[in-house]
Amino acid sequence: MNGTGNTPDAPRTSDAPRTSASPRSVIVVGSGPTGLLLAGDLAHAGVPVTLLERRPYGISNLSRAFGVHARTLEQLDARGLADPLIATGGTLTELRLFRRLSLDLTTLPSRFPFLLITPQYEVERLLERRARELGVEFAYESEVVGLRQDRTGVDVDVRSADGTVVTRRAAYVVGADGHRSAVRQAVGLPFPGVSVIKSLFLADVRLAEKPETVLTVNGAGDAFAMIASFGDGWYRVMGWNRRHEVADDAPLDLDEVKEVTRRALGTDYGMHDARWLSRFHSDERQAPRYRVGRVFLAGDAAHIHSPAGGQGMNTGLQDAANLGWKLAAAVQGWAPEGLLDTYEAERHPVGKAVLRSSGGLVRLARAQSPVLRAVRAVFSAFVDAVGPARRKAIAQVTGIGYRYPAPRGSHRLTGTRALDASLDTGRLYESLRSGRHLLITPDSHEPPATPRADRLTVAHWTTPRRTTVLVRPDGYIAWAADAATPETIEAALSAHLG
Repeated sequence: MNGTGNTPDAPRTSDAPRTSASPRSVIVVGSGPTGLLLAGDLAHAGVPVTLLERRPYGISNLSRAFGVHARTLEQLDARGLADPLIATGGTLTELRLFRRLSLDLTTLPSRFPFLLITPQYEVERLLERRARELGVEFAYESEVVGLRQDRTGVDVDVRSADGTVVTRRAAYVVGADGHRSAVRQAVGLPFPGVSVIKSLFLADVRLAEKPETVLTVNGAGDAFAMIASFGDGWYRVMGWNRRHEVADDAPLDLDEVKEVTRRALGTDYGMHDARWLSRFHSDERQAPRYRVGRVFLAGDAAHIHSPAGGQGMNTGLQDAANLGWKLAAAVQGWAPEGLLDTYEAERHPVGKAVLRSSGGLVRLARAQSPVLRAVRAVFSAFVDAVGPARRKAIAQVTGIGYRYPAPRGSHRLTGTRALDASLDTGRLYESLRSGRHLLITPDSHEPPATPRADRLTVAHWTTPRRTTVLVRPDGYIAWAADAATPETIEAALSAHLG
């Protein structure tokens, strides 16, 4: 295909030197959380993977994400990373959306009934260390300047810091290279959307007075502010002032940050010694497709959201968890027909739902007209008073409520997130650390004889249950049956594992 992914077997147009690469390899572009998780998963599955990053090496403390939700922690738990990450931050058991509405996270049916507040760079450090230990090849100062694909692979033109351009080839390419994604542009996908907040500021500061919680958020009138702790004496402040919406490159000083914070929170906590000040704007955008041939998009390259609810980084990490094992199956030759298509079918609707929910929250938070303020009050009262509405809101914000499409007639558990449980091999999410599918049967069943040992872990429930389930490596249930027979189990394994 050519750069837009529409014409098979287009002639090569680049004279750049070509590097030798395995046709069974994958190139991931972008070393943020999404790219790091994906690259690590591929390497863990035995797939050669190269991670290209345009920037020089270094984990920046300037990232905006601070919240890690329950579903993301479950995904990290399946990689042995949740507990080390929790040790880097603090937890919140109540998520306040508006002055009159807060969500009690202690009711979450999860091992992680809270929101973890920790800087994005702590997530990146853990994921980078894992990726390096698993053998991922890192190539920094490597900018994608061209891309072509055919029936067997993808050629990527990569420019290094000295201006040299080489062509790397792989079986598949994933663009996890942010909202200005070179990969997305190379395959000709648009990125439609709007700016939902035209002017926000960020600042890293010291505080003379310590806030009561690790995350302090509120809005008042035209002002909004959030303060989150780095855990080392520094704090990240984010805010906006509806009366002062300016371009991203407009000057910003600490006095402005303090004034908006006082209006929103009632105090600036003795803010001083800013080490970094910046402005940005918040967009809502989503690519119409997440796949063009052998090229995929994930994370901010595929969708960007307002900061409301802290769902951006979390959604990208869950994209990676969904895609990694599927790409590994395709590269290794056992993927059932159509498996790669399920990535877009499953994750695009989730990205769209996050776009709507986060956008709705920020619009209600910024409500100025009497009508919108009344809508916000009614919405808050309804969610607070009605149990199912409250549970749905919590499930959506934390990511635990999303389910994937299931074939007609499937068991009710098919497509749902697997709850952690005690097995004879350990906890369910501990048992997923192999990166393989997990077949869980009642304890009276004999383990099925199967040649798929490299793709399957077999376990038993340790409590009386009659349901047999096949859990995917990303922690979602691929198939389930009550009172399953050896024949139905074998049919399920054949359908999902080849």
